[in-house]
Amino acid sequence: MGQQSNDLWEGKLTVELTTTAPEQAWPALEDFCNLHKWIPINTCYYLEGVEGQPGLIRYCSSEVVEDAAAVESETTVKWAKEKLLAMDPVRRCLSYEIGENNMGFKSYVATMKVIPVDGEGESVGCLIEWGFVCDPVEGWSIQDFSSYIEYCLQFMANKIEVEASLTG
Repeated sequence: MGQQSNDLWEGKLTVELTTTAPEQAWPALEDFCNLHKWIPINTCYYLEGVEGQPGLIRYCSSEVVEDAAAVESETTVKWAKEKLLAMDPVRRCLSYEIGENNMGFKSYVATMKVIPVDGEGESVGCLIEWGFVCDPVEGWSIQDFSSYIEYCLQFMANKIEVEASLTG
């Protein structure tokens, strides 16, 4: 494995939802304890705190198959407790940090925003932006980690657009 720098990793990824208004996309992010509805994880649920308020803690987990090509592959549950740091429904943004976890995070703070996209004076869609700052994560490169965030963001955008098209 290559040498990893001790510098913080920082990234900001965006995805455009061309047919979904910001007010249609924001509820997916605002529903902090139901992340499993929007990204490919198995579980996300409320642990403690007040919904929508700083200090709210959610538990997120996924089963990961280690060495899927092996005859006797092993399934591990990767989990994290995530704490809401701020939520602003007017600006449609939130930030959270990963606390206790078994995924190798020492520090991780993310900010997610829903940003209107205007065309000729009218709202024609939105961007979802996912920014992060973290210590390097063992077993990952910054490129692989950013690719994973980008995959989750695209997955989320697709689910939100489908939901928005069904609810009109």
